[in-house]
Amino acid sequence: MPAPSPGYAVTLRVEVKAASLTGEVTQAVIAAGAVLTALDVVESGPAGLVVDVTCDAVDAAHSASLAAAVEAIPGASVRKASDRTFLVHLGGKLEVVPTVPLKHRDDLSRAYTPGVARICRAIAENPADARRLTIKRNTVAIVTDGSAVLGLGNIGPAAALPVMEGKAALFKQFAGVDAWPVCIDRQDVDGIVEIVQALSSTYGGINLEDISAPRCFEIERRLRELLDIPVFHDDQHGTAIVVLAALKNALRVVGKTLPRARIVVSGVGAAGHAIIRLLQIQGAQDIIACDRQGALHSGRAYRDADRAWIAETTNPGQFAGPLAEALRGADVFIGVSGPDLLTGDDIAAMAPGAIVFALANPDPEVAPAAAAEHAAVVATGRSDYPNQINNVLAFPGFFRGMLNGGANEITDAHLLAASDAIADAVGPEELNASYIVPSVFDPRVAVLVADAVESVVRAGERSA
Repeated sequence: MPAPSPGYAVTLRVEVKAASLTGEVTQAVIAAGAVLTALDVVESGPAGLVVDVTCDAVDAAHSASLAAAVEAIPGASVRKASDRTFLVHLGGKLEVVPTVPLKHRDDLSRAYTPGVARICRAIAENPADARRLTIKRNTVAIVTDGSAVLGLGNIGPAAALPVMEGKAALFKQFAGVDAWPVCIDRQDVDGIVEIVQALSSTYGGINLEDISAPRCFEIERRLRELLDIPVFHDDQHGTAIVVLAALKNALRVVGKTLPRARIVVSGVGAAGHAIIRLLQIQGAQDIIACDRQGALHSGRAYRDADRAWIAETTNPGQFAGPLAEALRGADVFIGVSGPDLLTGDDIAAMAPGAIVFALANPDPEVAPAAAAEHAAVVATGRSDYPNQINNVLAFPGFFRGMLNGGANEITDAHLLAASDAIADAVGPEELNASYIVPSVFDPRVAVLVADAVESVVRAGERSA
C-alpha cells in the first residue's frame, strides 16, 4: 500500500459525546492507515466536544474511508470532512499587488495619468526601455495548452491552470520572479506560436510547460527564432539541468565518470530528448534510449525527426532489445517514462555501483525500496524519498539570471552553468548516496544558479 501523503490531507470535524471518545477517534484513523498530524479542540461544552482531526491519507478513497471509520464509533459523528489540498486552491493561488503607493492625487498623477504618458513616449522612442520601465524586466509567461499535464495527459488548458498557478508561486517564492499563467485554448502549433508571439511584448521570458511531444519541440524552435526574449521549455531543459547535476554528483559517489558510463534512458519525449542531448554535450558517449517498443536504433523507422535524431546519435552498439535487457551491465538508469516498468531483479542485473534515477511521478519506473536493495544511488521525483530530482532547483534561478542579465536567448552554456551551480551546491563534506542534490528549500540554490547564468549572459554580451 502506498504511503500516506500531505497531498491527500483531510481534516475531519468530529463531534463526540464524551472527551474519552477522542482517543477512540484518533485510534480509528490510525488503524485505518492514516498518519495523524494534528488534533485540535474546536468546541467544549456539557454535551461533549467538537474536535478537528487532521491526517494524511493515501488517496481520495482512503480519505472517505477515514470518515466512515469515525462514524462507526458509538457517540461520535463527523460534521464535515475537508480536503486540505482543495482548500489550498480555493480562489486560486495568485494575486496582483501594486509595487507603488496609490494614496493621494500626486501618486495617481505619477503612476497613471497624466504622468504615465511620459513613460509611454519614452518606450515608443526607445523600445528597449520597456525592460527598464515596466514589468517586462521581471515577468515570465508560463505557457501551456494543457496537452501533457503531469501524469494526467491531455486535460486541456482550464484543468492545467492549477499547475501553472503553482509554478508561478514557485517562481516568486524561490527567485522573486513575477510569473503568470497563460493557458491557451489551442493545440495546433501555428495557433500557439501566433498567440505567444502576439503577447510576448509584456514579458521578459517565456516558460513553455506541459505541451505534448513532438509539438513542443517545434513550438520552442519557432518561438526562439521569432522572439528576442528567452524561451525555455521546462519539461525539457529544466529536467535536463537537474538530472545532469544529480548524475555528476552520483558518479562522484560511486567513483565513475560520465564519458565511461553506460547509460540507459527510458522515455524519449520532451524530458528524455533534452536529457540525452545535454548528457552528450557534457561528454556522455554510451547511451541507449528506450521507448515502449524497446531500444531506439538506426534499423527502426520513426514518425518524427526528434526520435530519429536520438536513434542516430545514441546506441553505438545498435542494441535492439527491450528495456530490461538494455539495463544488463549498465552503470546508470534514467527513467522519465511510466510506472512499474522494472523490478528489483532488473536493477540487480546492472553493473556494480549502479545509479538509478526513477523519475516518473507519482509512481516511478521501479519501486525505490526494491531499487535500493541493489543500486548504490537511487533518486526519484518524489518528495518522500531522498534525492528528489525536482525542476524547482533549476527554473526559478535560471530565469532570475536570464532577467538580471537582460538575455535575449538561451544557449547550451546557460544550461550547463545552471547544472554546475546545482551540483556544486552540495559540498564535498555533504555528498553521499542519499544527498546528491541540494534540498529544494535551500535558499542558496536559486541565488547560485542565477549568478552562474547571469555571468554567462554578460560574458556573451562582452564577446559579441
